[in-house]
Amino acid sequence: MLAAIYFLVDAIFMTVVRPFANRIAEHWTFGSLRGWIVSLRPYPTLALFAVPLIVLEPVKPVAAYLAGTGHIAMGLIVFVVGEVLKLVLVERLFSVSRNKLISIPAFAWTYGRYLQAREWLESFEAWQTARRWRRLARYAVRSYVQDVRSPQRLERVSFQPR
Repeated sequence: MLAAIYFLVDAIFMTVVRPFANRIAEHWTFGSLRGWIVSLRPYPTLALFAVPLIVLEPVKPVAAYLAGTGHIAMGLIVFVVGEVLKLVLVERLFSVSRNKLISIPAFAWTYGRYLQAREWLESFEAWQTARRWRRLARYAVRSYVQDVRSPQRLERVSFQPR
């Protein structure tokens, strides 16, 4: 049960973090870093892939400790920042080095089990309902932003002669 909750939290954060990760990937600094990562062989790539997990995974218990000792806001901040960093780094590293990582038999087996678990989770009606709510919320936010921006654009354009 705890493992399911753990992976569910990661899945929820990933849906929120993915656009942020894509923006970071477009930054010029990551072009040269990407070239270096691509030049690595499979096992050094696996070691690099494990670094964010090893370094940032202890953030969850630290955040729980902070929240448990009465520092709820700080615990929440530590949790959110740590999860976002971990997921962005892991997602970017995986997208760059997926083929190399899949060439390692143990990683390929584990990734296959992960895909099965994700498929099983996504088959639930609750998951599908949450995805529909997310799409509706995204549409509502975009519509609101467009409504707020459209009067500002009209104010900037002046058709009055000087």
